[in-house]
Amino acid sequence: MTEIIDLILKLSQEIKTIKAYLQQYQKTRLERFNEAWIDGQDVMQSLHISKRTLQTLRDNGTLPYSRVNGKFFYKLSDIEQMLEANYQPSKSAGYGNK
Repeated sequence: MTEIIDLILKLSQEIKTIKAYLQQYQKTRLERFNEAWIDGQDVMQSLHISKRTLQTLRDNGTLPYSRVNGKFFYKLSDIEQMLEANYQPSKSAGYGNK
């Protein structure tokens, strides 16, 4: 009888663990869905780039995108990552120190 109670308690704990995992997974999916997206026009205006340059960024895989009914959308976080990845600090030691 003690063995059965121990098994039930162990099973109960495992169910709680699975429930917590599923809740975290659902929260993560919801957070990803709620992330800000902007369209191509906003990207071009923000980065001061042409339509062709934006197409090149898509084509060479530099900037991930989603396409819905022929319109392209971009995650703000992907744009920030692209900018950070290509960040080049100034090589001029005296820049801005006049």
